[in-house]
Amino acid sequence: NKTTKVHCKYSRQHSIKMKSALFLALIGSAAAFAPAQQARTNVALNVLAGMPGVTAPIGPYDPLGLATLGSESTLSWFRAAELKHSRVAMLATTGYLVQAAGIHFPGMLSSDVSFESLSAMKPLDAWDAVPDGGKNQIYFTIFAAEFITECKGTHYTKGGDLPTIVFPPIDFSNVDADVLKTKQNRELNNGRLAMISIMSFVAAANIPGSVPALTGNPMF
Repeated sequence: NKTTKVHCKYSRQHSIKMKSALFLALIGSAAAFAPAQQARTNVALNVLAGMPGVTAPIGPYDPLGLATLGSESTLSWFRAAELKHSRVAMLATTGYLVQAAGIHFPGMLSSDVSFESLSAMKPLDAWDAVPDGGKNQIYFTIFAAEFITECKGTHYTKGGDLPTIVFPPIDFSNVDADVLKTKQNRELNNGRLAMISIMSFVAAANIPGSVPALTGNPMF
């Protein structure tokens, strides 16, 4: 029995030492990676500092260091993707609100579907009620806009301008540089908010109670 007690005591002490060594090793590993991660984040923030969309009170914000994930071409691709998603989200949010307010075009969408009948539905239900032919026309318009922006002039990943608005075509070439930067900041910031908004709308429409502020709203 004495031998067993001594053995158990030794085992516990050995186990404690092993756990302590493992804990210290993990701390050391984390500390080794921390400076590199911090340096990468600082570089990313410096890269973003002069880009449109960096405004007070947040300023440059890139906790994952995506700005340094690849080359300048990669960063341009990320920025173009953010810009496109911002524009789509603003259109989607506006469309959802217009539909929810019951505003609609006069007449018929197709031979058996009127705009008025669609306006009485929830926005996502109204989309489901649109005939396949109408949906295909929308898909084709989106494809055409994407194709035109990707093929127009020098590509943005090779030093060209970021995607412009196709429908309607708007020429910003004569706009003062400071005024243009202000407009770009507004577009990106409004677009970021719109992305959050449309995600909230979709969540509220599909998961009851997921967005408390929209709970009980008849359009969700």
